[in-house]
Amino acid sequence: MTVTVLHQGLLTTIQDLGRYGAQKYGVIVSGAMDSYSLRIANLLVGNEESEGALEVTLFGTSLQFENDQLIAITGGDLAASLDGEKAPMWRPVLVRKGSILTFKSGTKGARAYIAFAGGISIPQAMGSKSTYLRAGIGGFQGRALQKGDTFDCGEMNALGLSFFHQLKARDEHFTWSVNYKPLLNLQQPQTIRVLEGTEFNRFDEQSQQLLFTEPYTLTTQADRMGYRLEGTTQLTLIEEFELLSEGVTYGTIQVPSNGQPIILMVDRQTTGGYPKIGQIISADLPSMAQLQPTATIQFQKVSLEEAQTEFLKNEWLIEDIKRGIQLKGQRCLTKN
Repeated sequence: MTVTVLHQGLLTTIQDLGRYGAQKYGVIVSGAMDSYSLRIANLLVGNEESEGALEVTLFGTSLQFENDQLIAITGGDLAASLDGEKAPMWRPVLVRKGSILTFKSGTKGARAYIAFAGGISIPQAMGSKSTYLRAGIGGFQGRALQKGDTFDCGEMNALGLSFFHQLKARDEHFTWSVNYKPLLNLQQPQTIRVLEGTEFNRFDEQSQQLLFTEPYTLTTQADRMGYRLEGTTQLTLIEEFELLSEGVTYGTIQVPSNGQPIILMVDRQTTGGYPKIGQIISADLPSMAQLQPTATIQFQKVSLEEAQTEFLKNEWLIEDIKRGIQLKGQRCLTKN
């Protein structure tokens, strides 16, 4: 089963859940910016949660299907259309041979994910299909997709085939869909929950308060490596100090010399030398990834225990979604 890229859009890459075990060599984890959407897209077509899928950024991407295929579209609403009609999201979708899928513009959220039943047939690089653009590793020849590229999909498993055949027999879309709202916030402005960073107490009292009381604007300098924010008041240290580079992670909030925060995203460097005032909790990273430039952000301080509770709650929600999808598939098999 083959897919052809008619237009690459702003940025379309192949991503999975990341490349682990190589940061000690300076190779970042990378992976999907919004891991919840990628995982659910894969579950909807019968794949493993960690399978590679397409990450579409904001607008312009157009794909043509050379065979009948089962897909799922999740994440931000980028006004996806299938042969000119609005494409269903958060459910399995049958795409007919010759059909064209187009993403017009980011109406809500910044990134959409397309999973293909059977996965994308490309080799792994260092244990992952994720594209690390700056190093040219993984994905489709280590780069973003371009016009004229083609890629193949693998063989569907039993769950994918059950949805595929049921949709063919119905000749219409499923009426059910996954409720993503308990997991993912696509609204703007948005409140993002944060833990104190390792250098939080090195900032003066006013800066500590400002981080959680002042709204910040996401600037246009926002990509898979980092988000630059802009506030009305600079964050300042009690006194200047030398900080050796140390490990950073997805969601680390650093403050450079200009006093305006930078949030490190999935394609961040492995170490950083700026003071770390905060750390976005894991449960809010997918929502953070869906913010568009110029969005307003309000940070909310939480405890480590609260962050752990939110993480576990979301993992349980995804497990419930997985069981629900499997039950739908079993009912399709019974009907067939």
